[in-house]
Amino acid sequence: MRQKISKSAVDALRPGQIIACNNPIGFVARRLPSGAVTYGFRYRDKHSGRQRWIGLGLHGDITPEQARKKALKVAGEVRDGGEPLSAATQAAKQRQAAGHTLDWLLDNFIARHVRPNLRSASEIERTFRVYVRPRLGSRSIYDLRRRDIAELLDGVEDNNGPVMADRTLAHLRKAFNWHAARDDQFVPPLVLGMARTKGTDRARTRILSDDEIRDLWKALDTAELPKPFPALVRMLLLTCQRRDEVSRMTWEEIENGIWEIPSTRYKTGLSNSVPLSAAARALIGKTGKGFIFTSDGKTPFSGFSKAKAALDARIAEIRKTEKRKPMPHWVMHDLRRSGRSLMSRAGVPADHAERVLGHVIPGVRGVYDRHSFLDEKSCALEKLAALVERLLQPGERLVQFPVAR
Repeated sequence: MRQKISKSAVDALRPGQIIACNNPIGFVARRLPSGAVTYGFRYRDKHSGRQRWIGLGLHGDITPEQARKKALKVAGEVRDGGEPLSAATQAAKQRQAAGHTLDWLLDNFIARHVRPNLRSASEIERTFRVYVRPRLGSRSIYDLRRRDIAELLDGVEDNNGPVMADRTLAHLRKAFNWHAARDDQFVPPLVLGMARTKGTDRARTRILSDDEIRDLWKALDTAELPKPFPALVRMLLLTCQRRDEVSRMTWEEIENGIWEIPSTRYKTGLSNSVPLSAAARALIGKTGKGFIFTSDGKTPFSGFSKAKAALDARIAEIRKTEKRKPMPHWVMHDLRRSGRSLMSRAGVPADHAERVLGHVIPGVRGVYDRHSFLDEKSCALEKLAALVERLLQPGERLVQFPVAR
């Protein structure tokens, strides 16, 4: 039965009761179990046939007559074939029009947090640019739903693998949490369980075998690669440093055969002194200016994906010609792990090898032992270079050195 929605009628409602009005038809008031009364407009969607509900406000915030005026407006939109919007949806559209899009959030996050504080800024910016912005960048941050993020990650996983999907999720989580601390209306659309892999699955243990290192060196000599790339790859193994640290190596950082990697671009936030072995120095020559590994003389080498693909193709050709199994998948960072393992084989003490890698020594020793260890690191890297040189000799039988303790 329909009746007029008035203040007295609304006040008389018990929890769970509803009043349906005939002016306009579809205008209703209902008391929720919490005791609050909400006004709304019900109508049937012409396309789907489903009943829709448009919230008009809470009793107390608006009067029955104010709610009726809103209902009459919505009823008119429905008659005219339009798609009425709830107050929350209208507010979200207004915020989007004001520029509160995901692109806007990411721009602020990058400018205010990522670039001033994180050495991985270029990687984070690229992830957003390639995987996130094209799909969701223009969306209002208040409209984003878990489903949107899940579909985004599905696409990344299908085209680039589950690890890349998890990296994208991690960067988005940081951006959303950063903004949520500044905006009390924003609720990040993320929940536990959205990751595609487990932490133990992501941990890498791959090291290159002796045969794989020999194939790598041979391919570097015979593949069609950008000029700085072969020397850069060899330097990764001979110094055990990370890819970006080596690719951005400059002549100004080298003095008296010691490469001083500044804290501003080292992962631990601490500088690392790396004595260059004779083999490493031979890769770069005697002197120069600016970036050492560069294609144009102005910027560091950056074409890793294309060069790595060409290198892998040449390794595959070598193994196919020699009727050997294909080389398992490997990444550049595996060279750092391989170099660390080779130092152990060459009898380098674990502490010295860890300091070459720039790892922070834990416990009291790491706090109180301020010795530079330059001589020890130099000895470690010379032993590494000598072992690499020996294993590159065809038919050379390598002796497994005991690991010093």
